[in-house]
Amino acid sequence: MFYWLSFFKDSFRFLNLFSYQTVRIGGALLTAFVLTLFFMPKLIGWLKSKQAEQPIRKCGPETHYTKAGTPTMGGLMILATGVISTLLWVNLANPYVWVLLFAFLGTGLTGYWDDYTKLTRHSSDGIAGKTKLALQFAVAFITCGSLMYLSHGNMSTSISIPFFKNLFIDLSMFYVIFAMVVIVGASNAVNLTDGLDGLVSLPVIMCTSVFGVIAYLVGRVDYTTYLHIAYIPNAGEMAVMCGAIIGATLGFLWFNAHPAKVFMGDTGSLALGGFLGAIAVATKHELILALAGGIFVVEALSDIIQVGSYKLRKKRVFLMAPIHHHFEKLGWSETTVVVRFWIVSILLALLALSTLKLR
Repeated sequence: MFYWLSFFKDSFRFLNLFSYQTVRIGGALLTAFVLTLFFMPKLIGWLKSKQAEQPIRKCGPETHYTKAGTPTMGGLMILATGVISTLLWVNLANPYVWVLLFAFLGTGLTGYWDDYTKLTRHSSDGIAGKTKLALQFAVAFITCGSLMYLSHGNMSTSISIPFFKNLFIDLSMFYVIFAMVVIVGASNAVNLTDGLDGLVSLPVIMCTSVFGVIAYLVGRVDYTTYLHIAYIPNAGEMAVMCGAIIGATLGFLWFNAHPAKVFMGDTGSLALGGFLGAIAVATKHELILALAGGIFVVEALSDIIQVGSYKLRKKRVFLMAPIHHHFEKLGWSETTVVVRFWIVSILLALLALSTLKLR
């Protein structure tokens, strides 16, 4: 919306500022952050009035019983402010933005249904796992199909290999399956990571920042030529949405820091993960997501390994999965686990960005 103000720059020269993506990235971030700070207390009060309290797993760490009574579904605010800020600051004629918004809202609404089911059942069990996966894959299929349609030339079914100049592998018909797994996998991995106060927020912010930079770069032919990465016309506008997501998540973290006043719930975590998977596919940097989001990968793998080991050997590899609970069982305080995971996520984000030049 604000982008269109730049059309009147001949009459008011200062309006030309709104044509710059960097200005609109900052505007989107600040808008989402301020909106979240202002409206989140109202949402928390409403959730408490509706007794939308997070069900505590009986098999979870004993320290988590003190969290009983904390409202969940705070991810609704991330969805709302993220979407509003995006619509205010992006070029609404850009198709990539609408595809990312679809992935963001589609996975978010799936998470909302899961959260609502948990609350109505007063249980930590939400909708059936197969149903949740089916909805996620449906969203991922439409997202991937749309992004492939928007891609140019042979890039629509290719993936780029980090650390190598202009090295792409064409997966042909298998690309759809690969891209869908990236989106659904990222959505669920972020969801698994959301188990401690503030734990998931900073890794999401760092990962989104990485892809904001990537989106900005791949949308400019001068930078792609210099860095030997794929040029994707109009991709830079996705960086503005990244700014909105970062601002919304920062605002949420203000209230979710230990001791949390509200939990994100599947509403927020599935949406944020779905967005990260979608932008990784859109920018043709799917493998970078595994590096920048290494925390999410480890969390998901720890859960898979734990379940697989118990089913095959009747033995557990970790004291509790996902792995952040394992460290709690080892005696680490919740704050220690969160801060150390944050440090690792920052380092992984810097390493991911370095791949753009180290080729």
